[in-house]
Amino acid sequence: MARIIEHGTWNLEPADEDLHAPGPETLWNESYYFDFAAPDGSIAGYVRLGLYPNWDRAWYWAALVRQGEPLLLVADNDAPLPKPGTADVRTGAYTATQRITEPFGPAEVTLDGTASILPDPTAAYGDHAAAETTRLTFDLRWDTVSGVYPYKDIPRYEIPCTVSGTVTAGGETIAIDAHGERDHSWGERDWWKVSWLWTSGRLGDGTFVHGMQANVGFPLPWPCFAVPPGGEIEHRDGFTAETSFAAGLPARSRLRYPGAPMTVTPVAFAPVAVTSPDGRPARFPRALCRFEAEDGRSGHGWTEWHQPPGWEDHGWTHLAEDPA
Repeated sequence: MARIIEHGTWNLEPADEDLHAPGPETLWNESYYFDFAAPDGSIAGYVRLGLYPNWDRAWYWAALVRQGEPLLLVADNDAPLPKPGTADVRTGAYTATQRITEPFGPAEVTLDGTASILPDPTAAYGDHAAAETTRLTFDLRWDTVSGVYPYKDIPRYEIPCTVSGTVTAGGETIAIDAHGERDHSWGERDWWKVSWLWTSGRLGDGTFVHGMQANVGFPLPWPCFAVPPGGEIEHRDGFTAETSFAAGLPARSRLRYPGAPMTVTPVAFAPVAVTSPDGRPARFPRALCRFEAEDGRSGHGWTEWHQPPGWEDHGWTHLAEDPA
């Protein structure tokens, strides 16, 4: 079993890898994320399963990005809830499964379905039912690298991983030898209240980095971690981010990791849109990014900048100018 790095007030148990009994809130949510990126950024993707049992639906997203190719996207915000005791989603358009074979250890994720082909990723914010489609399959495994990172005060944890297996896009099967992260959280999740930045990547020397900043209108020592090559997770506080936007999309972010400041620049977007039970829209730009540390190291990973209604006034810290 992977070692749990304990800190703060939240202690994990092996049973936390399983599904949890829902709370009473309409927007109580249980979420699993799995992402990956090739070291050179040539191919990357992610899967998210979000369960809203009190809203009687699941959200299932899967995305694949490749250099010089359009976004391939499955984005279903009205999926059926999995059968009790499973985390599998089956519809007429796709079948998706996930298996965590050992608590905090290997996770196996599969997908076989129909994805939209989106040359303009922002088409994901609208009705892209008329988009061309192709078959997209994932047969991937996430293996824990160096332990488990629980958040301080909320039921959520992150696990840096190596990722292996295959993806098939449009009839072409591609072997995956990548790095990534998986996470799991549960509790009330109101996507239309607070904006945030979340980021995770791996540098060329083998260092994993992760940070999160929710924009609550005042500064806090936000959590982050780093994993040195061959080492264990090092918990740190004091992460902050400054972001510039162009036409509503993030153009770059300066990430202030304690001792390792860096810049992330989007390489390929894979966004989705979400609508609240009362009809409020939110945009969720997620992107494969190039990570460039001030000490010269570089790598790739994923960053997200959630944009609920009024996100511009939620306390985002902007850079002085947008790059051209």
